[in-house]
Amino acid sequence: MDAAFPALTEMPAPQFVMSAEGHRIATYSWGDGDGPTVLCVHGFASSCRDNWVNTGWVRDLTRAGFRVLGVDQRGHGASDKPHEPEAYGMDALAADLVAVLDTYLLDSVLYAGYSLGARVGWQLAVNAPEHVDRAVLGGIPDGRPLARLQIEQARAYAEHGTPVEDPVTRNYVTLAERVQDNDLRALIALAEGMRLGDADPDPAHPPQQTVLFATGSEDAILERSRRLAASTPHGEFVELPDRHHFNAPGSRVFRKVAVEFFEKH
Repeated sequence: MDAAFPALTEMPAPQFVMSAEGHRIATYSWGDGDGPTVLCVHGFASSCRDNWVNTGWVRDLTRAGFRVLGVDQRGHGASDKPHEPEAYGMDALAADLVAVLDTYLLDSVLYAGYSLGARVGWQLAVNAPEHVDRAVLGGIPDGRPLARLQIEQARAYAEHGTPVEDPVTRNYVTLAERVQDNDLRALIALAEGMRLGDADPDPAHPPQQTVLFATGSEDAILERSRRLAASTPHGEFVELPDRHHFNAPGSRVFRKVAVEFFEKH
């Protein structure tokens, strides 16, 4: 656990929700069940613990009086990790979240998503707007995780230990191996599966809810994030100073503006 965040929130045992196809989706709950619920959905190659607990988000949200419902997306954390690319379409990832809300008997939630979790949140807000009151979407658009990944190099490394030559692919493999219990074959399948459909957010069909977009000042997608915010009728944007795509979730600025945004609910 990151020493920069002492006395962080404990991880409860996962409670499993079944997806439509029968995959187990791990969920975690903190805080008063009577408070407004924030659904927290992590990014590619991360997990609920890595993205939201170890960075202080769960601590800050529960201190502010929110109930937090965290999810390990399929292919991550304690959730099932199918190796078939077809298991990872955007609609399936969004449908997993609807199944979670139905199981917890939640009609609608506040939504916090980062990177892939933000991309899925955009789709959830568009496809099932009744389930999302307002949303914080960080590090979006990153709708095609590993879009620049050399799939064959990553697969050769995962299956045979062949050194990865492409620097971008090597960075993502390092990211994937950083989080305990990650399954590199499942993450490669996810990256491949996301290429089967239109995984990029469509600015012509944005969420109609109030959405706070947040992206690091050093993130290569910064200007695209600004454009997405501008395309959203009730979009707001905050630039996270001195943060790139992989360390933005730990930004105190990010946590502070998100809590204040949710408190306006």
